[in-house]
Amino acid sequence: MNILLTNDDGIDAPGLAALAAACHDAWPAAGRVIVVAPKEPHSGCGHRVTTDRPLTLEQVGSDRFHVDGTPADCVRLALATLFSESAPPLDWVLSGINAGGNLGVDIHHSGTVAAAREAALHGVKSLAVSHYHRREEPIDWQRAARWMTAILTSVVGRGGPGGEPLAAGEFWNVNFPHPLAAEAELPPIVECVIDPSPLPLGYTSEPEGWRYRSRYQERRRVPGGDVETCFGGRIAVSRGKVV
Repeated sequence: MNILLTNDDGIDAPGLAALAAACHDAWPAAGRVIVVAPKEPHSGCGHRVTTDRPLTLEQVGSDRFHVDGTPADCVRLALATLFSESAPPLDWVLSGINAGGNLGVDIHHSGTVAAAREAALHGVKSLAVSHYHRREEPIDWQRAARWMTAILTSVVGRGGPGGEPLAAGEFWNVNFPHPLAAEAELPPIVECVIDPSPLPLGYTSEPEGWRYRSRYQERRRVPGGDVETCFGGRIAVSRGKVV
């Protein structure tokens, strides 16, 4: 099995290191685990791709590359070069672990999710994973890696919480909750729908213009949706679609 890892927080992000550690723990016999990530952070870039200039794919370690472009660029370039028709086939694209939730309509803004969506567009199984956290509170990345190992063995390995594999044009979108410090055990893994509620529109006027100031944790929560599930302390697993 050959796996491509990427993210939108950049090649040096701790969430990417946690994702790589989880891959090696869950799949010690995997063929190749290749990292192709943005050289710089591109949080919130959505599904933007670069076509107006050349992209640089630079190797920075063993099976480790960075690209001076977006997360979607990383997947597109990897598929066209490292995993071309003459190369070993690519089995999975895993994107994350993002520092911050990508719940509900966040999937339209998120570079993390865009990488998984780009893979699904090309018929490659994919998963985006993010970690919601309260403002000013750090993420325990070692714990996140353990949770990710469980996701890889249960969701990816068995086809989802309910055992039903991805359909054509689908990808997994996973969100970890931010538990209390004492809650170190694996939270329940719940498959749920993506909440369609819009984000609150809160802006404040500053000398430079209008700055978005909405409170993420006060967003709407559809019963049974991914926002409610994650904010309730459970791991939200949802099926995204390319259209």
